[in-house]
This record gives sequence, C-alpha cells and structure tokens, in this order.
Amino acid sequence: MWNLNKPERKFGVVVVGVGRAGSVRIRDLRNPHASSAFLNLIGFVSRRELGNIDEVQQISLENALSSPEVEVAYICSESSSHEDYIRQFLNAGKHVLVEYPMTLSWEAAQDLWKLAEQKGKVLHEEHVELLMEEFAFLKKEVVGKDLLKGSLLFTAGPLEEERFGFPAFSGISRLTWLVSLFGELSLISATLEERKEDQHMKMTVCLETENKRPLTWIEEKGPGLKRNRHLSFHFKSGSLENMPNVGVNKNIFLKDQNIFVQKLLGQFSEKELAAEKKRILHCLWLAEEIQKYCYSKK
Repeated sequence: MWNLNKPERKFGVVVVGVGRAGSVRIRDLRNPHASSAFLNLIGFVSRRELGNIDEVQQISLENALSSPEVEVAYICSESSSHEDYIRQFLNAGKHVLVEYPMTLSWEAAQDLWKLAEQKGKVLHEEHVELLMEEFAFLKKEVVGKDLLKGSLLFTAGPLEEERFGFPAFSGISRLTWLVSLFGELSLISATLEERKEDQHMKMTVCLETENKRPLTWIEEKGPGLKRNRHLSFHFKSGSLENMPNVGVNKNIFLKDQNIFVQKLLGQFSEKELAAEKKRILHCLWLAEEIQKYCYSKK
C-alpha cells in the first residue's frame, strides 16, 4: 500500500477545530505513522485564542487559506460550520478531509462535490464507524443472508442541534452502517419526540430495503443516557441480537487518515471513489428526507 521509500513530497496540513476529533488528528499527524510521513502539520485554526498546543502553532483562517504551504485542510469543527469551511478551502485550491456529516443539507453536499471536481481536489468525508471492529464483525455476519427485518437503537447524552444538526444528520454514522450493510434504503415514516426542557429527544425512523424488508432506526438522547448501541437483525437463517464483544477499536482516525492519503496519492480507482460518493450522498439525502418528514408532522 505505502511506498516505504521516503515520500518525495509532503502535503502541508492545517487542522480546523481542536475539539475531540481535532485533537486526535493533531496527535496522529505528529506521530511517526506511515501516512503521517506524507503530511506536514503546519498549524491549527480555532475561533478561540489558544496560542500553541503541544508546540503546534495557531494560525488565522486567512493565513491558512492564502498560504501556498497549506495544501490540505482537516475540518474538525462543529457540523454547522463544515459547509462554509469546505467551500472556502476548496475555493482556495486545498484538498479537504472533513469529519461526518460533511454538510447538514444534501444539496450543499452535491455542490461541494462538484466544486471539488472542478478544482481537481480530494474531498473526503471521514467515516470511522466503518473502520470499527463491530462493523467488520457485522459485515461478515450479514454477507449472503436474506434479511427479514432489523432494528438499530442508539442512545447517548444530549447534543445541541444548533451545533450538530438535526438528529438524522448528527447520527448519520448509524444510517451509514445500515446502508453499508443492506444497500440503499427508502424512507417509510419518521417521528421526533422532544422534551426541550429535559434535553430529551427520541427520533424513530422506519426504513425499507430495496427488497421491501423493514429496518427501524431509533436515536434517543438525554441526560443520564449511556452511549450505547442495541441491534437486532432477523434473517431467514437465524438472528443476530446485540453485539458480542469484538475487541477494542484501535487508531480508527489514523486508519481514516491512511485512506485519505491514498486518495491524495491517486491510489483509489474511479469506481471505488464513485461508489463511496454515491453512498455518502444517499445517506445525506435520507437524513434530509427524515428531517423534512419530521418537520412536516409538527
């Protein structure tokens, strides 16, 4: 996979946003990994005045956009700001890696993809959930099986919609699991129950596979709810109820960076890139359809 000789060149990188994901990205970029050898961390951008973090300097957004040294931006800010940052960096001629969801609208995502293609730049949406041990296990489990019905419930603490988007967008990694396991889905119905005063919300989505098999996806968030995933898939040949302990997820953000660097080096086929783009846009389209459906019922 990697050319183990010294890279002929390094891509200069800025990290935008230094929350949980941004901090992990900076750590990976500073450590001597195979993919990090192709990248040179120049600095980070943050709305807060932070000065330096672990000897990495803070630089202004203007400098990051205009500096010829910066060739790549990692967008790790709040979801509501992704679209604007992606647009600015692509327009400035930079490659972009963005944490999911890349946008909070399907149309915006299509526009940004067109822009990336016009500029000849890589636009990569991170999906670490597809690099998890649990997903690898599920993928093996469902292969060749005929689904009858399934459900996926995710619980977690409260999340601010203004910053992270409607629950179908902030929870798009669960939708991505379902689409990656069972193919493109259509929306049958969706409901959103909210108790704003308690910071509690529950979104229930009824989906259908191309073979008309029902899938239910539930996101429930509120104080005191532990981060947890419950799943149940029934096949003609038996069922899978909840996930066995399949081991610890190691370095999933680094694995995602490896994929991004392979894209920078042109190591993915057009066919692979087109299939990934189709899946990402399908999931964003579904998330938006769910949002519209819930709002139409209010």
